[in-house]
Amino acid sequence: MPERHIVALGGGGFTGEDVLLDDYILALTGKPRSKVCFVPTASGDSDFAVVRFYEAFPAERCEASHLGLFRRRVDDLRAFVLSQDVVYVGGGNTATMLAAWRVHGLDAVLREAWEAGVVMCGVSAEALCWFECGVTDSFGPLRRLDDGLGFVAGSVCPHYDTEEQRRPTYRRLVSEGLAPGYAVEEDVGLHFVGSDLAEVVTSRPGALAFRVEKSGDDVLERDLPFRSLP
Repeated sequence: MPERHIVALGGGGFTGEDVLLDDYILALTGKPRSKVCFVPTASGDSDFAVVRFYEAFPAERCEASHLGLFRRRVDDLRAFVLSQDVVYVGGGNTATMLAAWRVHGLDAVLREAWEAGVVMCGVSAEALCWFECGVTDSFGPLRRLDDGLGFVAGSVCPHYDTEEQRRPTYRRLVSEGLAPGYAVEEDVGLHFVGSDLAEVVTSRPGALAFRVEKSGDDVLERDLPFRSLP
């Protein structure tokens, strides 16, 4: 059975002009020139996001493509996605993105591709899509989202150090019954092999990730060991 990889970024990657985390993701394929597909659904297939992706992943770095659903050009989603080495999901509105994926059947295709060994990754809010649940601003104010893809059990909260209300909201939601999970700061990646956390990597000194869970009447945060890149 192929190894299944997910890298959930709390922020950064090419959206933050940081090549270290993206190089880490590309290296997981074990190929000198990977096929990388950008999925910009969460931004409404933003032209700006697509152009920025191609600028960050030029031909000498990988074989880049993108998959639009609002202006869909790919007929056979399954064949296209399964031909990739990496699926890179961009940030934006997670709830709207998940709804669009389900209408097009892309949610099932992504699970099949992950199980076949295609590396899955997402940045910012789209780190959330791989988990069962988490914290989202898809509806305006921060609130819980409970219908993630569920490739990884539990919850996640990105942008833990840069958005003032992320930490108190996540802690409150966990105290109220949201599944325990991970808080991820900018420039930090959670690398899962299968559904298990293999390592935490960071491209910025001082950036951290935490395990967050309820213990009695308290919510505990535990710093996770990390490896600095490169």
